[in-house]
Amino acid sequence: MCGILAVFGCIDNSQAKRSRIIELSRRLKHRGPDWSGLHCHGNCYLAHQRLAIVDPASGDQPLYNEDKTVVVTVNGEIYNHKQLRENLKSHQFRTGSDCEVIAHLYEEHGEEFVDMLDGMFSFVLLDTRDQSFIAARDAIGITPLYMGWGLDGSIWFASEMKALSDDCERFISFPPGHIYSSKQGELRRWYNPPWFLEQTPSASYDPIVLRKAFEKAVVKRLMTDVPFGVLLSGGLDSSLVAAVACRYLADSEAACQWGSQLHTFCIGLEKSPDLKAAREVAEYLGTRHHEFHFTVQEGIDALEEVIYHTETFDVTTIRASTPMFLMSRKIKSLGVKMVLSGEGSDEIFGGYLYFHKAPNKEEFHQETCQKIKALHLYDCLRANKSTSAWGVEARVPFLDKEFINIAMNIDPEWKMIRPGRIEKWLLRNAFDDDQKPYLPKHILYRQKEQFSDGVGYSWIDGLKDHANSQVTDSMLSNASFVYPENTPTTKEAYYYRTIFEKFFPKNAARSTVPGGPSVACSTAKAVEWDAEWSKNPDPSGRAALGIHTAAYEEAGDAENGNVLSGSKKVREGIVEKAAAVV
Repeated sequence: MCGILAVFGCIDNSQAKRSRIIELSRRLKHRGPDWSGLHCHGNCYLAHQRLAIVDPASGDQPLYNEDKTVVVTVNGEIYNHKQLRENLKSHQFRTGSDCEVIAHLYEEHGEEFVDMLDGMFSFVLLDTRDQSFIAARDAIGITPLYMGWGLDGSIWFASEMKALSDDCERFISFPPGHIYSSKQGELRRWYNPPWFLEQTPSASYDPIVLRKAFEKAVVKRLMTDVPFGVLLSGGLDSSLVAAVACRYLADSEAACQWGSQLHTFCIGLEKSPDLKAAREVAEYLGTRHHEFHFTVQEGIDALEEVIYHTETFDVTTIRASTPMFLMSRKIKSLGVKMVLSGEGSDEIFGGYLYFHKAPNKEEFHQETCQKIKALHLYDCLRANKSTSAWGVEARVPFLDKEFINIAMNIDPEWKMIRPGRIEKWLLRNAFDDDQKPYLPKHILYRQKEQFSDGVGYSWIDGLKDHANSQVTDSMLSNASFVYPENTPTTKEAYYYRTIFEKFFPKNAARSTVPGGPSVACSTAKAVEWDAEWSKNPDPSGRAALGIHTAAYEEAGDAENGNVLSGSKKVREGIVEKAAAVV
C-alpha cells in the first residue's frame, strides 16, 4: 500500500503551500516508507509515499506518460498490467511499475478505461494540457480514498483522512467503484455488475467453476518483487488462501526470488482458537509458520494508535484491527512487505452466523449485496489500514472482480444454511477434494469464527471490562447529548468514540463512520430476522445465540450490549468444532 495526496485549485501556489503539501503527505509516510514524490503544476499538487512491491528500483511515483503531460499518483496493484501493456505497444514505458499503464490507458481511452483495470487501486490523474483531473477507486473499496473541499475552492484527495482533515471544510469517503471527473464536476459509477441491483440470481452452482475462479484470483496476487506471506487464522477463508497459494507457488515468478515455501502468520492470546487451528493448517500445508502472542493489556495499550490509523470508532472494526495491527508490526520486522488475507468471503457467501436465520433466499441475497457494498467501511478498511500502519500491503483474493461476479450470480438457495449444510457450504464443497485434499476435513468445515473472537474470547471481554473502568453510567446515559450523531449505546463504543474525537474532531470525520444496530456483524435490517437479537445487539459472533458453539450465556449474564454490569462470561473451554457436516 502507498499513500497518495492530491490538491487542485489552490489559490495559494507559493513555496509555503508546497511545504504544507509535503508536511501533510508525510502524515501518510507509514503507508509508503520507501520513497516520497511530489509533482507541482501551477496550483495542482500530486504527492506520493511509496511502498515498493513491484519494480522497487524504478517504479517511484508520481508516474507519467511519454512527454509528462499526464501525471498520475496511484495506491494499489494492477494485476493485469502485463496484458494491458500488450495493447499499448505504441507507448513508451519508463518503468516496470504495474501502475504506469494508467497514464497510457488515459491517453488511449480518455476517462473510460477504469473498468479495464483488474486490481485494487485508488488513483488521481492530472492532464496538464487542459488542467483537468480524474480520481477513481477500485470496485469494492479495498484501497482507501477520501475526497475533500477547502474554503478556497480547492478539491483534495488522500489515502487517509488525517492528510486532509485539517485543511478541508468538508470531506467524505470516496465511494468505491466510482470516478470523479473535473470536466463533469461530479462522481459517477464505473462499476456496474449485475449483482449490484440486488435482483435474485438463478445460475446453477458449479463447484469446479467456483474453485478455478478462486485459484486464479490467488495466483494473480502472487505478483511481487518483495518477500510475502499469508495471514492464517486457521479458519476456512485464510486456510483456503494459504492452501491455494501453496499449491501454485512453486510455478510462480515469486518462487524464483523467494523460494517455494510459503510463510504464514497468526496472532492470538495464549491458547486461543485461532492459534491452535492455524498451527494445524500450517503443519498440514508445510508452510514456514510464524505464531505471535499478545496480551489483553498489550491490545488495550495499542487502542489509541489503532484508532488513529484506522480512522474509525466502529466497535467491530477496532476489536479486530488491534490484533491485526500488532501482528503487522511483527510481520514487517521480519522483512515481509506483502500478505494475502481472507477478507470478503463471509459477505459473498453469507458466512456470518446470523445468516442461519435468513428467512428466504431473496433476503439472504440482498443481505450479501449490502454487506459487499459496505466492505470499504469495515473489513477492507481494517485490513488495509491495520497493515499499512507498518508499511505492509494486504491483498484479498476473495474480492477479485471476476470471482465476485461468478459467486454472486449463483442462485442463493445454494448459499442458504439448511439442516446438514453449514454456512458457506458451497465454498467448502468446492474445495472438498478426496483425491487431492486442500485441507483436513475438520478445518474445511470449521464453524465461522470472527477474527476478534478467534484471537481469544477473553479479548473482547477484556475490552469491555476496560471500557467499564473508563466510562461511567452517567457518561453513557448522557451520550445522546454529547454525541447526538451516531450516538454510542455501549460503554465500549463510548470509549472508542472519545479517542476518535480527540484525533478527528470535525463533523465531517464522524460522518465517515457507519452506525446502526448489528448482531454478529449484520446490517440493521438483518437484526429483524430474530426478535431475540434486538435484546443483545453485540457485533461479536458469540451474540448469535443458539448458533455459535461458544455463544454468550442467554440468561443471567446478558447485558444487552450496554456493558453496565461487567463482561459476559463464556462457557468454560473451547468447544471442538464438528468435522464434516455435508
